[in-house]
Amino acid sequence: MNRRDDAPLDAHDDLSGEAATPESGVRAALVVVSVLLFLEAAAMVALVIWLVIDLFSLEPSSYATAIALLVLVAIGAIWIVTVAFGSLRQAPWSRAAAIVWQILQVSIAVGAFQGLFARPDVGWALLVPAITVVGLLLWTPVRLAYTRPEDHAAA
Repeated sequence: MNRRDDAPLDAHDDLSGEAATPESGVRAALVVVSVLLFLEAAAMVALVIWLVIDLFSLEPSSYATAIALLVLVAIGAIWIVTVAFGSLRQAPWSRAAAIVWQILQVSIAVGAFQGLFARPDVGWALLVPAITVVGLLLWTPVRLAYTRPEDHAAA
C-alpha cells in the first residue's frame, strides 16, 4: 500500500527515482557561478593575448597607452582567474570579489549600449552573465555556502 512503486510520480521526483532536494538546487547554482566566472576568466585571458598580439603586430598611436591598457587588462585577468578558483573552493572572499567584478562588468555593458560606437550584442553578452552571477551570489543558500563553518554556528 505504501510502497514507493505504487505511489504516483511526484513533481519533485526525477526519472532515476531520487527526490530533488534543495541542496541540489544550491549545488547547481554554485556550479553555474563557477562556470560563468571561469568563462569570464577565459575571456579576459584571451583579451590579454589579443592585446599582446596587437601590440607587436600593429603600431599603436601611443605605446605608453597601449602598454598601460595591457597591464590593466592583465591585472583584471589575474584577478578574475583568482576569483574563479576561489569560487571552486567556496572561499568567503571570492563571493565579494565576484560581486565587485560583476558590477564592473555591468558598467562596461551599460557603456556598450550607448554612444557613437554602441555594440548592443557585446552589452547583452556582458550584462546577462553579470546579473545572473550577482543574483545567484545574493541568494541566501548560496551566500551561506560561501561562509565559514564557524560563521554558521554564530548565525
